[in-house]
Amino acid sequence: MMNQLPKYSVIDVETTGGKAGVGRITEIAVYLMEGEEIIDKFVSLVNPECYIPPYISRLTGITNEMVAEAPRFFEIAKKVVEITEDSVFVAHNAPFDYSFVKKEFEGLGYDYNREVMCTVRLSRKVIPGHRSYSLGQLCQELRIPLSDRHRAGGDAHATALLLRHLFEIKGDFILPEDDLDLKGINAELDMKKIRRLPETPGIYFFHNANNEVIYIGKSRNVRKRVLSHLGAKGKRGLRMKEQLTDVSYEVTGSELVALLRESDEIKEQKPLFNRAGRKTRFNWGVFSFKDQKGYYRFLIDRVNSNTRQPLDAFSSKDNAVSMLSNWVEKYELCRQLCGLENKQGPCFNYSVDQCKGACTGEEPSDLYNKRVQQMIDDLNFSSPNFVIFDEGRKAGEKSFVWIEKNVLRGFGWLSEEDTITHPSELEGFVVGGVDNRDTRQIVRSYLVKKSSSRVKILKY
Repeated sequence: MMNQLPKYSVIDVETTGGKAGVGRITEIAVYLMEGEEIIDKFVSLVNPECYIPPYISRLTGITNEMVAEAPRFFEIAKKVVEITEDSVFVAHNAPFDYSFVKKEFEGLGYDYNREVMCTVRLSRKVIPGHRSYSLGQLCQELRIPLSDRHRAGGDAHATALLLRHLFEIKGDFILPEDDLDLKGINAELDMKKIRRLPETPGIYFFHNANNEVIYIGKSRNVRKRVLSHLGAKGKRGLRMKEQLTDVSYEVTGSELVALLRESDEIKEQKPLFNRAGRKTRFNWGVFSFKDQKGYYRFLIDRVNSNTRQPLDAFSSKDNAVSMLSNWVEKYELCRQLCGLENKQGPCFNYSVDQCKGACTGEEPSDLYNKRVQQMIDDLNFSSPNFVIFDEGRKAGEKSFVWIEKNVLRGFGWLSEEDTITHPSELEGFVVGGVDNRDTRQIVRSYLVKKSSSRVKILKY
């Protein structure tokens, strides 16, 4: 039986401009290749359901009048799925075209997922030395026919001819994994399964031959991140590739949920190759209370033996002492009241003018406690009670991360049918999330860098 030739869907899209999610597709062309032969094609204008700016019309020749009666994307979506099924998505500057196509499908609630190859990147690798790798310049230098420049049909056809030329130069067909250094990959690993991994936020698990989890990771694009591991060349990466026989995953929809899930799973499973996070358990805490004179005091104790919520938790008593010492210095606190000295009379810092005299009664409790409260406020979130809502795992769903009294209560997902009138009702939807120093820092960092308009924060 003859080996089946690889299939390539060579695609070009014209758009209203901007980036995927903002701009929309105005024209799409697909040339389906089996090996080096073009066996089918589909070309259509698309009504973007929005305005095409004049400068875009001047570039592409596609006007608002031309697309007024054209099918909307949902009307051609089935055809796009069918013609590109079981093929590699190929485009010149593929990240641009692929992102627009994926976004159009996301708007329909469909997860469009294909292997991707970029002829810009392939051309640089197979035919190095050109001054420019723009489609027009390459076609001119390689004498590839290019008609209807900046129209989807003309550009896609020229890209298909360019791909054929690259096959001829290389002397073989080109596959997406050709860019990977597959040296050292375990023979039991199913590359077809790898190529079917989702391109969405989630966590992934690497398994060895005994089905033991040897590594846990997270990414905004699971497939892309896993493939990057397979191209690893360092000693640790090569060792992991040798042991890797299978990959499983969980889609989270939200990058923040993926970060929290990864943290929880690494601490629970302690995978061999997760050196940084596998040994972290926060068994020691710093607790606060007021003494009979009204001064705030601190106590370092085991988390499980104290019924109160710690201000912060640590993996060892030494780490707790070290951090508490830093707080004493930063906020000019008393070492004796912070439990770092156990003696009668003033603390050592008082003798070197680094304590204002809370231990001797010279500094009133209200002044001292203000600095302690500032320290506590700096440890906490800007608001003690809030819920972060983000994208879900599928259309009609949203994720949530719930913080109450500066403690992570958990995360989960809500469907459109789930009616929540108060955050306390989220309790029944929580599926994970362990409060500790790491997870609180994950949430803090996420809040600082978040930029997506889809992320909503409800304070209460």
